[in-house]
Amino acid sequence: MNKKKQQMILIAMGAVLVVLIIAIVLLTSHAAETPTNNASVGTSSQTKKDPNLDKVALPQLEAQVASNESEVEIKTTDGDITVKLFNQYAPLAVENFLTHARQNYYNNTVFHRVIADFMIQGGDPKGNGSGGHSIWYDKNDSIDSGHGFKDEISSSLYNIRGALTMANAGPNTNGSQFFINQNAKNQTKQLDANNYPKKIADAYKNGGNPSLDGNYTVFGQVTSGMATVDKIATANVKNSGEGSTPVKPVKIISMKILKEAK
Repeated sequence: MNKKKQQMILIAMGAVLVVLIIAIVLLTSHAAETPTNNASVGTSSQTKKDPNLDKVALPQLEAQVASNESEVEIKTTDGDITVKLFNQYAPLAVENFLTHARQNYYNNTVFHRVIADFMIQGGDPKGNGSGGHSIWYDKNDSIDSGHGFKDEISSSLYNIRGALTMANAGPNTNGSQFFINQNAKNQTKQLDANNYPKKIADAYKNGGNPSLDGNYTVFGQVTSGMATVDKIATANVKNSGEGSTPVKPVKIISMKILKEAK
């Protein structure tokens, strides 16, 4: 075998060796990046849980109406909904809602936006989502300077199924509109369990909208009438626009204050 052929064989063998080394490196790298599945559903190893989260009060999970809570019955054309309100954790939102209810502000308004597996929204006297003001509008600039009152976000309140929440147009723009979380699908895969009290993470198995947490003020919870909420959410809607306006208007007939917090 002449020298030239030997060189060619050595070069070929070297090339094969290089290819094998590259293949081994790639396979090793790929194996290291493969995610493990031994973590709990919805739990991120990047977030360390605050141990105090499991110590906070969670009034939404209590069936009884406490002495520091209020209670309102919402009569609609599709049935009645009873909610309890959390004066302690969202005092502005609760005062706003109770005052509007007392003054018949919501009477004959419609649920202008209903989305199945999401929520039902109402509280707009214009009936199209563009109207409504807080009780402080044009009366108390220190609370509402014309754009709505401030958000009240609490580690005790979440957008679980049945939560009553203020609608807004961005941070600190609360007026009169509100929504009730209707989604009944398990949401545990949609949240980082390390950011939630364990009992709330468990409650999200029954539905809700965890993506809204921290951006909207939760101020109440449905205690009876979720069947009515579900009925409203699944109403036939118009094809125009977002496709969330009921073909047959669903109205709030009246609101009755059953109890006010002490």
